[in-house]
Amino acid sequence: MGASALVAAAAALPVRALAAAPAADPAADRVETPVATGSPVTGVTETMVRVRVPLPSSAGPRPEACDWLSYLRFRDSAGPAASARADRILVAQPGILEGAGAFDSVARNTVAAAARNGKHIEFWALDRRSNCLEDHTGVQAGLAAKDVHLAVDYYYRQKEVDGRKFAGYQTNDQVTWLQNVGLEQTVRDQYDLMVHELPDQTARKQKMLCGGHSLGGILTAFFAEWDFDGDHATTGDAGYNQCSGYFALDTRISTGLPGMDGQIPTDLIPLLKFGASAVQAGLESGVVPRSLSAPALINTETMNLLSIAGLAADLAPDGPSDLAAYVPSSFNTDTTYRLLFSKDYPTFVKGSPTVKDFRFTNAAALGGLLDDNSQPLAFMQASVGFWDGGKIVDKEFPAPNDLDSIGLGGLAQLLGPDKKAIPDEPNGPLYGWRNYDRVGDGVPASKDGTPFTSAAKEVTDIGELARSLAEQPLDFTEHYFPTRMVTDIALAASPGIADDAVHTNGPAANPIINLEAGDGLGGRDPQPGDVVAPGYQHIDVLTAAAAQNDGRPEVVSTNLAAFAAK
Repeated sequence: MGASALVAAAAALPVRALAAAPAADPAADRVETPVATGSPVTGVTETMVRVRVPLPSSAGPRPEACDWLSYLRFRDSAGPAASARADRILVAQPGILEGAGAFDSVARNTVAAAARNGKHIEFWALDRRSNCLEDHTGVQAGLAAKDVHLAVDYYYRQKEVDGRKFAGYQTNDQVTWLQNVGLEQTVRDQYDLMVHELPDQTARKQKMLCGGHSLGGILTAFFAEWDFDGDHATTGDAGYNQCSGYFALDTRISTGLPGMDGQIPTDLIPLLKFGASAVQAGLESGVVPRSLSAPALINTETMNLLSIAGLAADLAPDGPSDLAAYVPSSFNTDTTYRLLFSKDYPTFVKGSPTVKDFRFTNAAALGGLLDDNSQPLAFMQASVGFWDGGKIVDKEFPAPNDLDSIGLGGLAQLLGPDKKAIPDEPNGPLYGWRNYDRVGDGVPASKDGTPFTSAAKEVTDIGELARSLAEQPLDFTEHYFPTRMVTDIALAASPGIADDAVHTNGPAANPIINLEAGDGLGGRDPQPGDVVAPGYQHIDVLTAAAAQNDGRPEVVSTNLAAFAAK
């Protein structure tokens, strides 16, 4: 979900599974479907839009659904129904391992904030083409039936939903077309979608703002540089002439990786040293996996499990969670639980106590997966509250909380700056979750005597996070990220990779707003003019609640709406 996650994910290239999606209706080239959710933000209409934009035949065989592009459209309910009449349209690229549903809260909050100031704007949250392979049938069926077990049964017990069975997770050999979905296809998909939805280039230049979260900032920069008609002497088709400005959500509008001298270190991915031809040959032969995945923690199955955990917390936040026991045991799930819920190295090595030895509410289980005081990877962290209901101690795995004292302070870039905490009473009380707006006095203290967190550092409503994970028809997560995207960005200077990224003035050609998480990835290197959201983590710039603990409106969406209105 983060730009720096490119390195973490690319370093673990083994791939498994991709799920097939339902076939699209070939009778029309555009389908718009209303989306109903339980969001407390009123006055915002959401639809899912699908547009048929086939891949070139050279991409190879693929499901028919993958010849469609999809996005979530959020607009002011009191505003014009036609996008061409909106005051402004924000077009957002997701980060790595991230889908359109991740923009749910920031999109609604931004549209609502603009409406309060008399502006009718739209927010388009893009889903990358490869997400066509996701199968949301089980989660959507569980949501409709209000039964999370139905979702688990669909994915793990071959239980049919409306006559459909889960096809399982496909092998690398079954997704050969992903080797052709890289940087060029991704920016061209955005261009083709924008042109389809708003054919008048003058209107696009006037109305559209381009941006994204994390990796989305890098993709936006390449988009701004790209020449889409192949004639480098003309500029009407140039990416920067499709946008009136840019927005960066805990990222930069730059073709280089922030904090890494702009490059992916080749020591971490030795294959890059052999160049673009070797990488492409590896993809075509299957030696290089065509989708980024790790044996545990980050892969197709665990991304889907986040949606299932979100569904449980959405349906019954205070109910006892049984997902760890109800989901069948496997190397992937068991190792993921051990990585996330081990108190220290002896616990991890011994494998005891396990997560199944603790009692959690559904909200606490979700908080344990994604909260910044629990989730060990910074690019997957949100500030959603804290544990409640039992003894809490320092979580010293995969790294101790006192990194600075042992000379490992630099690991905070990967692990985040906040101390990690974990329940410490197996076979004991039912651990609950204090939501972001209930964190005040009485927060347990770390071993150094300081509270693990405070109200000022909690910004996302766990109920809204659960809703975004479970209720969106386009997923919050990205189950399979094309490896070629990573290698193309790393090797963009090589011939044949980004030959049409010729308008290098593109990222500087329009105004930019940088909206950085104070405790996230971008906030660690603030630049003049940045809007920094104090206490926010990398995911919080997308998920923060409209009402904050300091009594002020949510800072990211408020400033983004004001920028769009200029």
